Order: sequence, then structure tokens, then C-alpha cells
Amino acid sequence: MTERLLQFIWQMQYFNKNDLRTSENETLQIITSGRYNTDQGPDFQEASIKINSTTWVGNIEVHVKASDWDLHKHGEDKNYRNIILHVVWENNNLKEGSLLEAVPVLVLADRVSKLLLERYEGIMEARCTIPCSGSVATVPDLVWAGWKARLVAERLTRKAKTVEKHLEETKGHWEEVFWWVLARNFGVSVNQDAFEAIARSVRVKILAKHKQQIHQLEAFLMGQAGLLDFEFQEDYPKMLQKEFRFYQRKYHFTPVHEPVHFLRMRPGNFPTIRLAQLAKLIQQSSSLFAKIKSTSSVKQLREMLMVTANDFWHYHYRFDEISAFRKKVLGKQMTDNIIINTIVPVVFAYGEINQELRYKDKALRWLEAVAAEQNHITREWTKLGAVNQTAYDSQAYIELTQSYCSKKGCLHCAVGASILKRLV
Repeated sequence: MTERLLQFIWQMQYFNKNDLRTSENETLQIITSGRYNTDQGPDFQEASIKINSTTWVGNIEVHVKASDWDLHKHGEDKNYRNIILHVVWENNNLKEGSLLEAVPVLVLADRVSKLLLERYEGIMEARCTIPCSGSVATVPDLVWAGWKARLVAERLTRKAKTVEKHLEETKGHWEEVFWWVLARNFGVSVNQDAFEAIARSVRVKILAKHKQQIHQLEAFLMGQAGLLDFEFQEDYPKMLQKEFRFYQRKYHFTPVHEPVHFLRMRPGNFPTIRLAQLAKLIQQSSSLFAKIKSTSSVKQLREMLMVTANDFWHYHYRFDEISAFRKKVLGKQMTDNIIINTIVPVVFAYGEINQELRYKDKALRWLEAVAAEQNHITREWTKLGAVNQTAYDSQAYIELTQSYCSKKGCLHCAVGASILKRLV
């Protein structure tokens, strides 16, 4: 038994409540179990119980052993003065003179289903990605619907905090913030940090001045990525190098010390290609975030993002290496990735920070209009029969896996609670 499990059992009232009595054999009725407290102080606040004929309102403390009260030094903390019930697994001895001696005690050791304890132990000892995988199929659709909504909200709210931090750094410049997040997304998993550093080093107002010159935009991005620090054979990279050196001095670009990587990547994701596509998107857009905010449909977003790198890249993936002709189009998979991981979080954050619900609702609608992500996390869930049709579904599963399953946070999870409830 752990204290968190015992708190969970009390919070969900997953124990036999027939003929409840305190350790002093007084009759006990639970009117309200209290509000679970995640801050300093008693485990449950604003609870209400009836002992014999007297109703008590106050706080409830939960411990595996009664003596944990003294071990945790709660008697020295004024926050623990108004305790009306001590819920324990084992009622061992308190120190003589303890402030809790006069508080009624409820012992739960003989009131909790052994099946529940065995199932919980099995989940905690599971080595698979999804600890409760053997029971997921039994969770009702209604539970899933509510829990997915909570998971998506948690994920977007957390990302909104990152956006808010960026906003503070830029003194409220939403276009600059969007540029940082967009560039990071273009870096895919391997080069995210490098691409964000590049975006931070080349301000939006500089890009706006040169938006009609694709070669200059590429020079800024490729140069800051360290991709022009070589001797080249072809004329095109030589020209970019010349442009970059001139504007590097003019704008005093801060060097980026985060290297870009090519290893273990598909050629279509090479940093050269992604930066070339990013440059093209900048060239074709003006006040991009403002346009996105006023956009209503996912179709319009895709049209806005569907760019093709300039002609040089039709025959190249890297400088000085000619390849077979292939237009380097920012495909549907990548545009959807940008919608899911850049546009939706930033628009949601805009609504959250400015208290405009319509933007949050729009962001959620866009998630529901984009196809689900297919990756190792979502495939694990679909194997278990989980529905994964839209990005709303896949984002929920990713959040669930990363924030709950991988941390064995089953007692904080609606799916875990539903599974354990059936064993009460």
C-alpha cells in the first residue's frame, strides 16, 4: 500500500462503506469525502462526516500508518489543526501526547477489495508502454470522450504557457512568436532546437524587408545554420554565401551555436530542404499569423502552407550534390504536422491569453478536421482497439502516454480509475 493509492481509494470512495465505524467503535457516516488538495496542508479539505449524532466539517488526513502523522511532523504545522478524521491503512501507535490522539480514526485495511489491490500492483509492475493495456478495451466510450477532452485541453494549455513565455521575451510580438514556433516545427525532431535558434537570430522585421528576394531569405537561414561555411563548386551556394556575408555584417547576426544534422534522416527532411521551404513560405506570406487567425477552414490553412522550394532544389538535397529531378513540395503530411504542432497551439494560446473563446474553439475544430497522426504511440493505442480518426484523438493519446502512462500516473487517469472501479 502507498499513501497515494490510499488517497485515491478515499477520493473515489472505493471501499466497503457498510456499517462504518471508527477505531473507537463509533458509527461513522461520510457526507462528503472532501476536495483533494494538491498544495500544502491536509489531503482533503472541506469534508463533512457524521460521528454518532454529531456532524463535523473540516479536513481529512490520509496515511498508510497512523504513526506517519508524527513522522511527517504534521503536529508542528498549523495547517493541520482542523482534522476531523484520520484515514489509515494500519492503526499503529501515535506518539504519546500527539495532537491527533483525540481525532477519530477510520481503518481501511479490511474494507478494500483484494482484486483492486492486485490489479493496481499488476499495473505498477507492467513493463509495457501502456500499463493497463489488458483492460483498456473495457473502458466505456463515455469515459473516453470526457478524458480525451481533458487530455487535449491539458496539452494545449501547457503549450500555451510556452507561447506566453515567448510573448514576454518579444514584448508581445505575436508574429515574432509564431515565427519562432513555426521554424522549430520545420526542424522536425532532430533539428528543432537549431531551427528555433536560427529563427531567434533573424527577426521578422528583417525577413519582411527581404521577402521579395528568395535568395536573400535562403542566405539568411542557410548562413545562420552554418551551411554556407564551406568552399563550394556550384554557383548557387557561392552566391548565397556572398549574400550572407554582406548581410551578416549589416545586421550583426548573432552566431548560432546549435548545429544542424543530416544523419539518420530522410532526404526530404534534410535541413537544407526544410530551410529552403521555410524561406519560400516567408516569401509568399505577409503577417502570416494575422492571416491564420482570420482563416476559418483547414483547407485554407493547407493552401497557405503548400509551398515548393525554389528551382535549384528540384535537383538537389544538399549543396554541390546533384540528384534526380524532384520538386521539393511541402507535402500534406508536413502541412498537417504544422497545423497540429504550430498553428493549433499558438491560436489556442492567443485565445487563452486574450480570453477570447472563439480562437480556442477554432483551434479545437481544426484538430478535429485533420487526420490522426500515425506514430509508435498511436499505433500502440489502435492495437488495443482505441479509436484514432482525427488529430484530436492522436493528440489525446500522445498526451496520455507521455504525461500519464510513462510516469505510471494511473491514479490520476480517468482510464485507470475506470478500470479499478470495477473491482471495488
